[in-house]
Amino acid sequence: MRMKRVAAVAMMASLALSAAACGKEGTPAPSGGGNASGGAQGDACTTSGATFTPKADATVAGSPTFDKIKSAGKVTVGVKFDQPNLGYKDAQGKRCGFDIEIAQYVASTLGVDPTKIEYKEIASANRETAIKGGEIDYYVGTYSITDKRKNDISFAGPYFVAGQDLLVRKDETAITGKDTLKGKKVCSATGSTPIQKVRDEGLTEPDNIVEFKTYSECVSQLLDKKVDAVTTDDAILKGYAAQNPEGLKVVGQPFSTEKYGIGLPKDDKALRDYVNDQIEAAAKDGTWQKIYDGTLGKSGSAGSPPPLERY
Repeated sequence: MRMKRVAAVAMMASLALSAAACGKEGTPAPSGGGNASGGAQGDACTTSGATFTPKADATVAGSPTFDKIKSAGKVTVGVKFDQPNLGYKDAQGKRCGFDIEIAQYVASTLGVDPTKIEYKEIASANRETAIKGGEIDYYVGTYSITDKRKNDISFAGPYFVAGQDLLVRKDETAITGKDTLKGKKVCSATGSTPIQKVRDEGLTEPDNIVEFKTYSECVSQLLDKKVDAVTTDDAILKGYAAQNPEGLKVVGQPFSTEKYGIGLPKDDKALRDYVNDQIEAAAKDGTWQKIYDGTLGKSGSAGSPPPLERY
């Protein structure tokens, strides 16, 4: 059984990581593979089962981006491809995960069939450039809303609120939050914001801080019982837990706040207001919950839609 779990982690492609947290600029994310729905069984993507029927009478008056989408008959969306149960592409090229389905839902409200989405894998550091340059119509991929980014683009949302949390083995009972890490080995990506927070706040002893280039290496160490916890944004950790729900769990006590938004062109207020309305509608009619339960919710951690922050 141990070898099976380790093999599942070994399937995850290694990613070089720069010094930032997932929601921050330059952050890589864990790679895919695994054995759970959304990330998926035998590397094959599955969906939440939510259906996204194109809105026949969709219109966004005063939105140049919507006019472009309508003229093209498709929408171009920036995404991640290597985040289990968030934004992931399997070996057959199929995409799945919470962010992917949110992107599909938004496309359908704009009158575009999700099968006509053109996905573009945009590195975190290039997201604002891609949006400002018109390379993509919007971006959905663990994209934290910050005032600095609002200087270049705009955001609809948040559609999800993440926070730094802890991934532990399923049978772990001693680690219940950040204040229970003393004497425990804690792993994260080299130079990342999460591991720096552990260090700065003295959450565990310096000798117990373990760093690797990728989160997947930390997860492998966790399964091998060489470390006691892995830390980064809980959305990413939920993806790993959903891959291996029998062996891993997220503690569920976030100790930072990352508000994920849909990145949009800065001056297209009409589109931002419209997308905010659609996010709100999904929260009210159960669509958001169905997407979450069938993707990140497979980790066993409950989730609910956050309140919008219109501006």
